[in-house]
Amino acid sequence: MKLSLLAALIEDARNAMTVWKWAGKTAAAALLFSIATATWADAVRKDILPADTDGGIVANSGPHIVFSTERGGHAPLLVFLPGTGGETTRTVVGEQAFIDTALAQGYRFIILSYIDTPAVSQVCTRPVLATNPDCAAQMRQKRAFGENATPLIQDKPKDAIVHRLTALLRYLAKTDPQGRWEQYLDKQAVDWSKIVLSGQSQGGGMAAYIAKRVAVRGVIDFSGGWDMRANNRIASWYASPGATPPDRLFGTYHVQERFADLIRNSYNTMRIPADHQFALNKPIRRPNADNPGHGEGASNPVYRELWQEMLEQLKRGE
Repeated sequence: MKLSLLAALIEDARNAMTVWKWAGKTAAAALLFSIATATWADAVRKDILPADTDGGIVANSGPHIVFSTERGGHAPLLVFLPGTGGETTRTVVGEQAFIDTALAQGYRFIILSYIDTPAVSQVCTRPVLATNPDCAAQMRQKRAFGENATPLIQDKPKDAIVHRLTALLRYLAKTDPQGRWEQYLDKQAVDWSKIVLSGQSQGGGMAAYIAKRVAVRGVIDFSGGWDMRANNRIASWYASPGATPPDRLFGTYHVQERFADLIRNSYNTMRIPADHQFALNKPIRRPNADNPGHGEGASNPVYRELWQEMLEQLKRGE
């Protein structure tokens, strides 16, 4: 598998020689440098069932998938949250190029398994929003933090994203002491200052929502926001004060997405700097999809140089 990944990346680099440019820099040179110097080819993959990390986690949502390229160092940790119905075992294939890029940049990488159905828009429908305009925030609060903010979803507290991540890091610290996973914990709780959150669609929105409550190292949000309240206005939580400074947030979306305008509005409302927002416009690989372009930002290798720049800035703490 490692050889096939390397071959694929080298082929990407050859194609990049004549195609990829971003912000005036030649992507091919940066990519070839990554191939020559990165240790991602030596990555160790672990698939870990959430129930193995805490017997109180009973919902079956597939395994967490953990990648690490070094033992016991001080690599930053990127936690990726799939979109609705994303499944970690599908995400590891669809977002392979992004994972490879993060590993090449020196990150450890976790695809976190969590309850990602139903979607926010499937629960917080117009009739619901007419009487409860804060439905979306309440749903995210329950799904992310386990707080019983709404009866509209049945997620249990131990199924919450934060609890699942905490349990996974404790499990890794115990079962892989040489990996020094305890560095991402502070008194057995997540040390958010060492965590970059990322996600696609619902997962991107969860990353942004968590960053409102706790100060994370950074966020890379791929098409993650169109929560609504009544009267076709975006949800009020986007404008609420956040624990994570806006300049630690990045957001992307494709201009041909169905909800592109709403996503851009949510990024602006979160005060993400203009130079941290990226309206993607490369050709779409599946133009006949239900929402064409929606998954491009986190999966299409033509955006590899953009990923490198966002990851590098967050790694340096900029």
